[in-house]
Amino acid sequence: MRFIFRPPATQAAGLLSLPWDVPLEDWRGEHLLEVAHRGISRHVVRFVEVDGLVYALKEIDERLARREYRLLGELESMGMPAVSVLGACVERPNDLDAILVTRFLEYSMSYRYVFSHGHTSRPTDQLIDAMVELLARLHLAGLFWGDCSLSNTLFRPDAGHIVAYLVDAETAELHERLSDGQRRFDIDYAAERVGGELFDLQFGGLLPADVDPVQIAAELPQRYDALWDELTREELFRPDEQRYRVAERLDRLNELGFDVDELELVTTAEGVRLRVHTQVAETGRDRHRLFVLTGLEVGEKQARRLLNDVVSYRGYLEQREGRPVSETAAAHRWRSEVYDRVMAMVPAELKDRLAPAEVFHEILEHRWFLSEAAGKDVGTTAAARSYVSGILPRTPATMTILPGADGVPGAPS
Repeated sequence: MRFIFRPPATQAAGLLSLPWDVPLEDWRGEHLLEVAHRGISRHVVRFVEVDGLVYALKEIDERLARREYRLLGELESMGMPAVSVLGACVERPNDLDAILVTRFLEYSMSYRYVFSHGHTSRPTDQLIDAMVELLARLHLAGLFWGDCSLSNTLFRPDAGHIVAYLVDAETAELHERLSDGQRRFDIDYAAERVGGELFDLQFGGLLPADVDPVQIAAELPQRYDALWDELTREELFRPDEQRYRVAERLDRLNELGFDVDELELVTTAEGVRLRVHTQVAETGRDRHRLFVLTGLEVGEKQARRLLNDVVSYRGYLEQREGRPVSETAAAHRWRSEVYDRVMAMVPAELKDRLAPAEVFHEILEHRWFLSEAAGKDVGTTAAARSYVSGILPRTPATMTILPGADGVPGAPS
């Protein structure tokens, strides 16, 4: 056997003790986990916990495993929303297929899990919008997916929104630039697959009654085209409009979560033509700013929400103490006096329900609703107590440890 791991892979040492010479579906033992929100896979997929970290293992043809290992590694280095690959076990005995090892995407969910457990009030719109944004990012990066579907995507909450991550790159191809035909193939294929997956949900009684799979499938290309146009179109304007029109376009792109790699302004007889080269990765401005101020690493929209709460707390401190409080001091005090205290109220058995920043976001939402009902601000502490006791326990657990050697169900293939 041969193990291939991407550096840094210090975690890999614990994985070496697993039974790599046994077919994956026959694995038994204390390391196995059952992930409640897993998707449907045509391969054998198992989840294991080693040294406190969780990994997804997929048994697959060695040629495809090596190819997917390389592609996922390239996507990760580009900052793309995709699962993080750790390594692969190849040349296994008895002609066994290779096993691809990826890091488990914490707090992520399959599309079926989102619908069946009511994690969002508008699951169809949010999932499709997240899928469209993911496709646009991949296409800007030059990735032809070839197998676009809800099943090959994982979704993770981000301050009331949903972010999509590519989880299967078996058929993907990375190019310097995609042709319109390659992009259109991906979009048309995605619309066809999504329509079928929504019909499957409808058959299982999981799709809201007012959702038409045919209509949603038809809207997916339209939503993609609108986003792609916003990201890449040329604009023509008068020279005296140049300054504010360029700023306006950049603001729109930043609001969508994209940054601009390069601007090109060409003066023509008709006016000034603006060409925008959009950067594929998220700007991360708010994430970076929150990390610098508080040391917290969260999603982009979560960061924006938490920063707003820092600003609000700073205003409260200045009013209470009757003196200016610097942003740095306010952020440090907010971390210790607000965020950490709220997180300490979450019992250990509930900590795997949602990411900590998402819990804090939901507590802020809950505070708003409670305050509206009470006609006054109830405060974050009271809202946290109410949320932790009444709402968070109803959020399904993300994973459970499987029983021992006997009666362990195999993963779907």
